[in-house]
Amino acid sequence: MIHAIRFHRTGGPEVLQWEAVELPAPAAGEVRVRHHAVGLNFIDTYHRSGLYPLPLPSGLGMEGAGVVEAVGEGVAELQVGDRVAYTSGPLGAYAEARNIEARHLVRLPEAISFEQGAGMMLQGVTAHYLLHSTYPVQAGETILVHAAAGGVGSILVQWAKLLGATVIGTVGNDDKAVQAKALGCDHVIVYSRERFPERVRELTAGKGVAVVYDSVGRDTFLDSVSCLQRRGMMVSFGNATGPVAPFDCALLARSGSVYVTRPGLLDYIATREELTQRCTDLFEVVGSGRVRIAINQRYALKDAEQAHRDLEGRRTTGSTILLP
Repeated sequence: MIHAIRFHRTGGPEVLQWEAVELPAPAAGEVRVRHHAVGLNFIDTYHRSGLYPLPLPSGLGMEGAGVVEAVGEGVAELQVGDRVAYTSGPLGAYAEARNIEARHLVRLPEAISFEQGAGMMLQGVTAHYLLHSTYPVQAGETILVHAAAGGVGSILVQWAKLLGATVIGTVGNDDKAVQAKALGCDHVIVYSRERFPERVRELTAGKGVAVVYDSVGRDTFLDSVSCLQRRGMMVSFGNATGPVAPFDCALLARSGSVYVTRPGLLDYIATREELTQRCTDLFEVVGSGRVRIAINQRYALKDAEQAHRDLEGRRTTGSTILLP
């Protein structure tokens, strides 16, 4: 028996339960991973709340890091004792251990801790595809990153600076502004006291930004579009304040023939080659110290309810991990 977080109905953090569950031997193609750390991400709250519907009852969590404990038939690329991490596959990372198909796992370099691995896989791979594939940022461009002190935002800011971009970040308070500045933001806007569209136009001499990376959703979408330069790109990759409302596509023409995309992680790691290449690049910039993964909150896994409350209450910054 192991313990895992499960939920039998959708709702607030109170639906999360710490339960004893049976864990069978790994099936063909699977390995058993004993988690040393598990990542907390905003998408976990969408699954829990029912925004992204799931068959119930369900486990939760998309990323973790640990050690291979057992190997199923047909698995040749991994062996017992390997350090591994993942950010795809069926939900179920909120567990002391789990079985998962080997194809979802990557080896974790010795230079990267389990806590770093669990705290950066989903957020770091997301930052990679946003910056390199969804909109390939070029040196000299100015970009806008919402929630710049958050999990994905903090990685986006650092990596965009490595690419030579000028980064404008938005945050909710002065403490987060200090953190965003330390991460490398050239300009920080505290949206609770100033209108970010007007400030962006001021900072760019009226031109606007090449791309907006927006994980906030409903509350910032239209204002974000208004920040774009002619033929700029609006990248809406999250719903922290709720789904974006329907809008008239003519808005895009009126805003300068801009583009809008709603990317999803699984479409950017659809092949084993894509997954391993993005992870290789991520491990290189983190291992070299050029991108720092700030683990700013740690909770016991059994306290996932409180972790969700703090995440949704905007009381977290950087990465958050759950410890079995």
